[in-house]
Amino acid sequence: MNNQGLSTYFKFSNVNWGNMWGATWETLWITVVSVVLVAIFGILLGLLLYETTGSNNLIVRGLNALVALFVNVFRSIPFIILIVLLLPVTQTLVGTQIGPKAALPSLIFSAAPFYARLVELAFHEVDGGVIEAAESMGANKWQLIYKVLIPESMPALTSGITVTAISLISYTAMAGAIGAGGLGQLAYTDGFQAYNNAITFTATIIIVLIVFAFQFLGDFAVRHLDKR
Repeated sequence: MNNQGLSTYFKFSNVNWGNMWGATWETLWITVVSVVLVAIFGILLGLLLYETTGSNNLIVRGLNALVALFVNVFRSIPFIILIVLLLPVTQTLVGTQIGPKAALPSLIFSAAPFYARLVELAFHEVDGGVIEAAESMGANKWQLIYKVLIPESMPALTSGITVTAISLISYTAMAGAIGAGGLGQLAYTDGFQAYNNAITFTATIIIVLIVFAFQFLGDFAVRHLDKR
């Protein structure tokens, strides 16, 4: 890279800061909403996998196989391909195939199965003695779930959602390349396609800072939960 090319990366006068901050807020909005929904659906799927594992009931085993198939299939599809495959579903659910809202279905379908496996592992790591003690005191299934299983696995669940959130941030950048908004779209259309390296560089730095912020908050939450 020559000096002229290098200088364009740091020529911040080429950056429209209004568009940059708007794209930043779009990325944050997409990430936060998708993380919340992924956490909900991921815990439900993970709990279903955990509760149906090892059952002798044929129907329950069939349900486990069906959920496991769903999880494994959607974990395996590359995100950029999944976006395209889900365009009809996206149109049906949110009424559009472009913009920040359009990114949500593909983000959720991609990340929730991944987080579900982390949730299942976290539940399996809960000390069996704690569960047996709760059962001996008369706790029913739902009390075991929300008073024992989830609280005991909360540090692992938090660590898992932190990892998932960071993956989602990178997914939002890929989604931006096909019109989902945010920093990814800005970096691609106003940066790469317009040969404005300063925009691409600035968007990349902001994405890195967002990742650092989520990682810091996740690590802080895990340390706090471990001390309880």
